Amino acid sequence: MNTEQAQTEAFVARQPIFDRHRHVYAYELLFRSGLKNAFGGMDPDRASIKVIADSFLRFGLQRLTGGKRAFINFTRDTLVKGYATLLPKDSIVVEILEDVEQDHEVFDACRELKQRGYVIALDDVICDDWDNPLVGFADIIKVDFRASNDRTKAALPGLVAARKIKALAEKIETRAEFDEAVALGYTYLQGYFFSKPLVLSGRDVPGVKHRYLELLREINRTDLDFGDVEGVIKREPSLTYKLMTYINSVAFSFRNRITSVRQSLALLGEDAVRKWASVVALAGLAHEQPSELLVSSLIRARFCEVIAASVKLEERGQELFLMGLFSLLDAITGRPMHDVLANLPLADDIKMALLDRNRLRDVLACVLAYEQAEWETFGLFAAKLRLDEGETARIYLEAVEWATSSYAGANGSR
Repeated sequence: MNTEQAQTEAFVARQPIFDRHRHVYAYELLFRSGLKNAFGGMDPDRASIKVIADSFLRFGLQRLTGGKRAFINFTRDTLVKGYATLLPKDSIVVEILEDVEQDHEVFDACRELKQRGYVIALDDVICDDWDNPLVGFADIIKVDFRASNDRTKAALPGLVAARKIKALAEKIETRAEFDEAVALGYTYLQGYFFSKPLVLSGRDVPGVKHRYLELLREINRTDLDFGDVEGVIKREPSLTYKLMTYINSVAFSFRNRITSVRQSLALLGEDAVRKWASVVALAGLAHEQPSELLVSSLIRARFCEVIAASVKLEERGQELFLMGLFSLLDAITGRPMHDVLANLPLADDIKMALLDRNRLRDVLACVLAYEQAEWETFGLFAAKLRLDEGETARIYLEAVEWATSSYAGANGSR
């Protein structure tokens, strides 16, 4: 990659923001500029908004957020220079950072944004900060849930509701914190709580979900037997329905309608059967979980699969897909990862990667660092794997788009 390309390359990850029902309301977009953070003599605030604008033009908001709103951080200069108005008001939330210097130019910029219909969020507002003039422009106020004391956490929702402002609790990392924030009256909740396993002692997998685990076992056997896979599918009507819907979709456009499970499997072939069955089985297991859990699994799967060639593991792309897909199995099933993997016939090094650390774990760790915008850690793993960083932004966005589409397909046929 040449110097000019490196300077304008944009890296973007996203963190989900949920409503009280664990549905995704929006994503906060987390940016890092090019490989060396080098923009020559360009003003850093202008450089930041250029990265954002270029990303929207290059990739499109739909690909980044699946049609959800995007929370974007704005500094003082990007506010007063009006860069927010370059972006569609119905697609973003203007997030004003806590260190923004308050003056008449900032107030005028916020007033104009409100008049134009933009949603404004204030970051890290504290309960005794109501004299802050920016509060008068806010639609959403964010509070660091972990850093706040019990009095602040409890008082904020009621105080902002009186001002017709919604409270957002960020850095929600466990299900217990989510439940606490909901009970206190927070409207929105942000963090990776959904990806942390809520392991219940002695928990069994209920009813039909046994079929999904059985399907995962069958399709991951080295000697895949379509007869055995057919037997599992036929014993669960919903799986038969999903397979028939999939094979007769416009994605294939067969001249004659396919009505046989065995014929469907033969037409798909081993690799496609493994991928289809893995996605559908995971969707079934995650049925009562936040949708973002399955979407994140799909993003990881596709990300791992596509970078396989870049890290000299192209012959194992299918297995890396499964490694990414199964990386949240503990959170999906509510069982320890070791117990879930014990009955799945995966390659030993894939199991080790999901449980501990080996070279394949480095691939997953690299993907997770990018996903969570831990840019320094991502750079270290990318260097270790000899991964071209310049390709990862494109791969991630392609994985997001693929995952969104795949989730819609799996969810639509449930």
